[in-house]
Amino acid sequence: MLDRPLVAGVVNVTPDSFSDGGQTLEPAAAIAHARALMDEGADLIDIGAESSRPGADGVSAEQELSRLMPVLDGLSSSPVPISIDTTKPEVMRAVIGAGAAMINDIGALRSPGALEAVAASGAAVCLMHMQGEPRTMQQSPSYDDVVAEVRAFLAERVAAAEAQGIARERIVIDPGFGFGKTVAHNFELLRNLHRLAEMGLPVMAGWSRKSTLGAITGRGAGERLAGSIAAALLAVQHGATIVRVHDVAATRDALAVLAAMDGLGGRGKR
Repeated sequence: MLDRPLVAGVVNVTPDSFSDGGQTLEPAAAIAHARALMDEGADLIDIGAESSRPGADGVSAEQELSRLMPVLDGLSSSPVPISIDTTKPEVMRAVIGAGAAMINDIGALRSPGALEAVAASGAAVCLMHMQGEPRTMQQSPSYDDVVAEVRAFLAERVAAAEAQGIARERIVIDPGFGFGKTVAHNFELLRNLHRLAEMGLPVMAGWSRKSTLGAITGRGAGERLAGSIAAALLAVQHGATIVRVHDVAATRDALAVLAAMDGLGGRGKR
């Protein structure tokens, strides 16, 4: 397992992502933003070219690749691993061929051919839980026991990945905060994140700027930095090993304080 929490910096190459849609749609802007996040201390850059915000429409694989490939090309000499957020096997194969180190799949490799696409490579994969699909997932999320159901789903997807030949050492799990969950579901999962960590795999937590934080603070997506940092720290305290964030420098500073409190020392210089 990791000796300290890692910070994954978000780059959205989309016109419609919930917090920064359009800001880094052009390749040059996306590349510059990725490099800025690396300079801030990102351990991983997570690039997505299809919005998964609630209500989002899908895009074709061709459209997704037309957005992703110029950015991957521009980051080909990056010292920081690149993760690609996609659900499509044809996109997975192309981006892995172009140097992506990880596939971050909100569908947990359920698309036909997705397991095979990752298994045929050496790439890591993040398997995320989502109830429903982005267009409808927040209409009426419902669970009998959200923690048990999310854990059971992730265990099943990990088993499917291993059965396909994806080594356990390549797998990360993500409970999918905000993906088919109410505010109460999200906090129930956060309080019990240790139950996912007990599966013995790295756990990714993505709370940055999400609507649950807006619901409890009354702040818009661009004003949720304090809430995002608080959620990231709580996630790490409860078992997360990777936090996926928009604001890398501020998050790393907060994690350095947490590490000092735990007697682990600060982050030092990169």
